Amino acid sequence: MKKVFAIFAIAGLIATASCGNKTTEETVEETVVVEETVVEEAPAVDTAAAAVDTTVVAPAQ
Repeated sequence: MKKVFAIFAIAGLIATASCGNKTTEETVEETVVVEETVVEEAPAVDTAAAAVDTTVVAPAQ
């Protein structure tokens, strides 16, 4: 009877050991976001050019 009990005990230990906590490594993919800053330069202003009057005066009627 002791041998039968020992066999069941060993089978139980093997069964519980096979269902134990297994650590699985999760693969984490890191996404690198590159943020580009575009700087637009203002158009060059010719300071030597003649000034232009941009206001339009309507003719008197």
